[in-house]
This record gives sequence, structure tokens and C-alpha cells, in this order.
Amino acid sequence: MFYIASKSLLMRSYCFFLVWALGTCFFVKAQSTAPYSVPTEQGEYITVVQQHTFKYFWDFAHPASGMIPERNATPNVCTSGGTGFGVMAIVTGVYRKWITRAAAVERLLKMTRFLEKADRFHGAWSHWLDGNTGKVVPFSQHDNGGDLVETAYLVNGLLVARAYFDGPGKAEVELRQRITRLWETVEWDWYVHNDKLHWHWSPQYEWKMNHPIGGYNECLITYILAMGSPTHPISKKVYEDTWKKHEAWHYLNGKDFAGYKLPIGFDWGGPLFFAHYSYLSLDPRQMQDEAVNYWQLNTIHTLINRAHCLERAPRSYRYSEQNWGLTASDNHQFYGAHQPTEDNGTITPSAALSSFPYTPYYSFQALMYLYRIQGNRLFGPMGFYDSYNAAENWYSNQYLAIDQGPIVVMIENYRSGLLWKLGENISELQMGLRKMGINKPQYKTGFYQYTPEVKSGLVHLMKHPDAGQYILDFYLAEAGSPKIYLSDQNGKITVLSEGKKLPSGPQQLPFMAGWGDYTATIENGTTIAKIKIGLR
Repeated sequence: MFYIASKSLLMRSYCFFLVWALGTCFFVKAQSTAPYSVPTEQGEYITVVQQHTFKYFWDFAHPASGMIPERNATPNVCTSGGTGFGVMAIVTGVYRKWITRAAAVERLLKMTRFLEKADRFHGAWSHWLDGNTGKVVPFSQHDNGGDLVETAYLVNGLLVARAYFDGPGKAEVELRQRITRLWETVEWDWYVHNDKLHWHWSPQYEWKMNHPIGGYNECLITYILAMGSPTHPISKKVYEDTWKKHEAWHYLNGKDFAGYKLPIGFDWGGPLFFAHYSYLSLDPRQMQDEAVNYWQLNTIHTLINRAHCLERAPRSYRYSEQNWGLTASDNHQFYGAHQPTEDNGTITPSAALSSFPYTPYYSFQALMYLYRIQGNRLFGPMGFYDSYNAAENWYSNQYLAIDQGPIVVMIENYRSGLLWKLGENISELQMGLRKMGINKPQYKTGFYQYTPEVKSGLVHLMKHPDAGQYILDFYLAEAGSPKIYLSDQNGKITVLSEGKKLPSGPQQLPFMAGWGDYTATIENGTTIAKIKIGLR
């Protein structure tokens, strides 16, 4: 995975470049679109899936409002959270040159003008809106008012668009101003009731839903925005008392599942969207608090989910190394929060594909199986349909915005880090993280991104689809001139780098080597770090 950095250049474009790898900075010209890369087989498959999935947010957007329908079967019922995912998909579409910058800005202006007039409840939007009128479409009997979590997903997407469309032209200036007004008028603090941050409020039913946002789940981004709001912030005490203490039974964990120790969250990790929704614009490698490193959490969560499919689930479900991934989606009985503790054989493509940053090789295996083996029934004009169940011979004919969006965005974060780097430049997000005590970790010298698969003891790597080379990610706690080398199973050593001065911090080393299993070693002064890798 590429770790990239960016900065605003004359308020018009971003200069994307890779961090120092072996003392050389791999620069890409200052631009807001992806640089050309020589096509690879892996890259072509990934692009086909990513681009077709993007079409749901561009071609199927509501014609009157630009909002994103909840699902293709209900084109006038639009989702606030799924629209936020769609905004980030639109940013990705511009970056990948699937649409023009001007067309994207025009679409987002239509959307923000609609949102200004849509029903709001102390600044929060409802879960569902009528795409023509902006009126509430009730999500359930008592859920006909503000939904703070869905609002957070929407606002997060808008803030990413504000960061990306930074040009001096009239349309982009107007877009940024409208987004700022929408964001600053969300009354996060008003949703504090009985000293707890609540998910819902309705003018008809008030606090009847009574759902404090507690325990670890998909809602972390809600607290980051609520803490970082420049106009209506909540206190750290509310964050601590609600998120960490209200449902403490699924905050701290520390138990072992399939050989992996899970620091926080539900037993067996819960559905995989927990590792996606709050991290679409936030790089979890840069997030650590007193309880958890969020990159390690999400990687372990993904590996637990996969291990359940391979080793624990009934064989009748027909899971395999290529066919895995449980998250909330449609199923043959209607809908379910699929996870290791609630598994009926339903595979949701979004689960493995949105996990590309954490498990790229395993996610690519899933992509190829779903596309080449199941694709005649599962892949349509707007990407993979929502889910399928081989044991029941059931295939969905639906697209769901909240499952499609993370595929586009998280694949892009794997490929270029685009949305993560934009998030680093959103001051309010970074303020929220700091106020919560989530800071950038100081890693030890070693292979900080990798968690070996328990069964094989290996970290499996694939060639990066855009670089056509393997990328070895590592971290230097101190500047130095490390020796980095591979040892094969016969003891043959291949030196990848030696004697080149590197600064402290995250590093990347592009390299080529033959298919097989190796031990990768870093020697930096008296510090030695090793890890077993499988090149595939």
C-alpha cells in the first residue's frame, strides 16, 4: 500500500508524493488527478470493479437533488449517510478521471443547495429523505427525525469535498462556503441528553428511541466530528461516559479469537463495516489512544472475520480463501448484520473489498473469485450486487449505497491514500481526534503495518496494482542507514537496500523478487526486526 502525502498548492491542486523510500521521494506532478501508471493485470481488474461501483453514485444519483438512493429498488428514498459515502466516491471519480472536476462541482452544488432546504432537526438530517422534496421518510415508527450518525457520515463526505475542491473559481468557492455553513449548523451538543450523546431525536417522539451511542461500533466518526465542531462541540466527558462506558461490555475486549487478540469491540469483532465507515477519511495508521492502535484493530478484525469463514463456519456455506467476508447486507430472508456470531452463509462483496487497505492480497483473492467465478450472476452495470448465499442458491438483485460506497473509497485508500490524506488536511477532524486523546503513534523499528496470518505465520503480499512491484512498508524509530534484506527458505539472502540514509518515520521500499516465502529483516544500528512474508 502506498503511503502518500499532499499539500495545497496555490489553492488549486494537490501535490501527491510518496514518503521517503530508501532516501528517494517518488514525486508525482502537482495535480488533483491520478498520475498515469503502466497497466497491470491486477490493476485492470481492480479498476473495473471500482469504476463500475462508482457508477451507482454518479449515474443513479437522484435527478432532482443529486442525493444517493438507499437502494436501486427505491430510487426516491435517499440516504443521508450513503450520500456522504457517495460524495467521497465522486472525489475519487474526479481523481481517477472518470468524470470532470467541473461536472463534480456542479453535482455537489446541486446536492448542497438541496440539503440547505431539506428537513433538519437541530441541524441533523434524517436517515432517509425524499429525493424530490427533502422531507423525512421515516426509517422506523419512532425514527422520523434527526439521525446524528447518518449526519456524521454525510458531513464527513462533505468536508472531504471541501478539502479536495480547493480552487479559486467561483463555483468551488461557493461549494466550500455552502459546505462550511451546513457543517457548522449541526448542533452536536444538542443531542446530548441525560449527559449521554444520543443517536436520534424526533419532534414528535423526542428521545423515545433512547439510543446513546456507546461501545465500539461504526460510530467513531460521530464523536470525532462532535468533538471537532467549531460551533457546537460536545465535551470529552460526554465522549468518555457514552462511548466508553455506556455499553462497556463491548468497548474493552482483550480476548483471543481464532488466534488473534481483539483489543476492543464485540466478541469476534462484529460486522466488517465497523472497520470501514469511520475510516473512509481517517488513516488508522495515524490513530492510537490509551486502549488501542486503530490500524492493528482493523487489521485484526478483518483477519478474525476471514478466519471464521475459513475455519469455523459450516462447510455447507462454501466459504474459502477466495470466498469470505461478512458484514451487514441483504440476505435470502431480507437483511442481517452478518458476522461470525450471526452467520447464515451470506457473503457481502463490500466486506472483503472494502478491506483492501488491511488485507490487500486476501481482498484481491476475493475480488477475483467474485468477479470471475460468481460474476455472471453477481456483477452488474453498477458493480457487485449486494450479496449472495451459495448454500441457498440466492443472489441479490439490489445495490445498497452504504455497501457500494466503502468499496470505491477504501480501494482508493489502498491504491493512493487519497481520502486519508485529504482527511489529514481537515483541521476539524484532526482537532476532534486530539481532543479525544487519539494521537499519531510512535512505532518501534520494524514492520508496523503487518499482522501475520495465524494459520501460516506469514504476511502475504501482492504486487501493488499501480506500481507493478511489491511494496515493503516499515518504520524507523531512529534515523539511520538500515540494511534490509530477504532470506528464502534455503538461507539465500537478497539485499534490498544497504547504506542509504533514511529519516525516522514510516518508509516504503519497492522491490521485485520471485514468488515464495521469505523472512524480511531490518538491521538499523543495534536494532534488528524480522517478519515472515509470502510473496504472491
